[in-house]
Amino acid sequence: MKLPAAEASYGILSLARNSILSSSSSSPLASIAENDLDGSLPLLNRAPSLVPITLANTRHPRYCLLDYSCKGSAIATREGRMLHYSSREAMNYLMPFKTIKTPSFLCKGPRFFSTRVDGPPPIKNNGIKMELSLTRPDDWHLHLRDGDLLKAVVPHSASHFGRAIVMPNLKPPVTSTAAAVTYQESILNALPPNSDFTPLMTLYLTDNMNPDEIKLARRSGVVFGVKLYPAGATTNSQDGVRDLFGKCLPVLEEMVEQNMPLLVHGEVTDPDIDVFDREKVFIDTILRPLVQRFPQLKVVMEHITTLDAVKFIESCNEGSVAATVTPQHLLLNRNSLFQGGLQPHNYCLPVLKREIHRQAIVSAVTSGSKRFFLGTDSAPHERRRKECSCGCAGIYNSPVALSVYAKIFEQAGALDKLEAFTSFNGPDFYRLPRNTSKITLSKTPWRVPESYKFASGEIIPMFAGEVLDWHPSTLD
Repeated sequence: MKLPAAEASYGILSLARNSILSSSSSSPLASIAENDLDGSLPLLNRAPSLVPITLANTRHPRYCLLDYSCKGSAIATREGRMLHYSSREAMNYLMPFKTIKTPSFLCKGPRFFSTRVDGPPPIKNNGIKMELSLTRPDDWHLHLRDGDLLKAVVPHSASHFGRAIVMPNLKPPVTSTAAAVTYQESILNALPPNSDFTPLMTLYLTDNMNPDEIKLARRSGVVFGVKLYPAGATTNSQDGVRDLFGKCLPVLEEMVEQNMPLLVHGEVTDPDIDVFDREKVFIDTILRPLVQRFPQLKVVMEHITTLDAVKFIESCNEGSVAATVTPQHLLLNRNSLFQGGLQPHNYCLPVLKREIHRQAIVSAVTSGSKRFFLGTDSAPHERRRKECSCGCAGIYNSPVALSVYAKIFEQAGALDKLEAFTSFNGPDFYRLPRNTSKITLSKTPWRVPESYKFASGEIIPMFAGEVLDWHPSTLD
């Protein structure tokens, strides 16, 4: 098996019960001895049993490398030797840490040690089942629609998230504080009984907005941001901004005074600009000049999709400019639009990009940076509006979002950073208190429903009919 060339080390968080330390007399393999180990990896958790390992020669000295496949086994190299975890059940979970030369494992009796790590979320081990307890997350970019569609989708968000920044691109758009209050009441009325989900409302920026509306919005305690849609950029954006640095300047100045965040759909709409380049051009021609002109304006670049966006966010002052990141842009690239035929349910705006951009976003999000936080951009459409000659943009991911985020962080070996991304960075940026309740993610395979039916039709969720590994289960 070919091992990766990365200089990384990993520790095991959860191991199967009743594992057996084994060796093979018919091969050069032998059970590992305690004196082969120097115990230099970070301390994680105690395992409930021995680790089944065998020892063999390898050409990869000096580093500990683990490679995990849901259908395969885990491999580790140490000082020219290979440790092989011979069954999938023996290893439920891997987590990466900083490179450590000549790392090793200490396995004796029911104990497994490595060095200390800062702040991983609590892990419960119950046999081969693993559970992850997180502070209840919030969704900082959500489309709930209205009418029957609102009633169909809001329970999915309310079951997993404590709060959500709700997008204002209805027909007609939510352009006033009074309209935002009315919309919030509709959402609250659509919630399941006893739900404590809180919708945080936004206003739809137009060229004609009065700065006094920003004062009203701040005093209302209901509105938490103003959304910038370039006219024609996405669903129901035809009433969006056409003259940001002209007609909108008084509003932007008042937003600075009121400490009201500007939430940005970061794409230009010039038809001469390639659709895959529109985010980069927006950054260069609009967003960067905006941040330079208003350095005190809090800005969220929504649903970033490119390496260019990552670099821009990282170049700005922390706490002033941040970004939301969706499940789809972390997991899918633009090939997902065409594999097996045209895939309308993978079509969203901003459109999926090249693999190099996806990898850059994953690296940024799983790095632990406070500049990035959860925003699903879950955007439901009735099935017939997706599967037609001119389908709508938007992926409905609310039912699966936490499962997908957990998958991404697990694959990156960064589950210790998941809670900050889902539950801390967003409220800290918006200067709101963190949630106090908990949600449990269990490593339990579950099948996503093929569709969700409602009065006017049905909605196809992301990964419809597929099996996901992480299941968001209970609120504590």
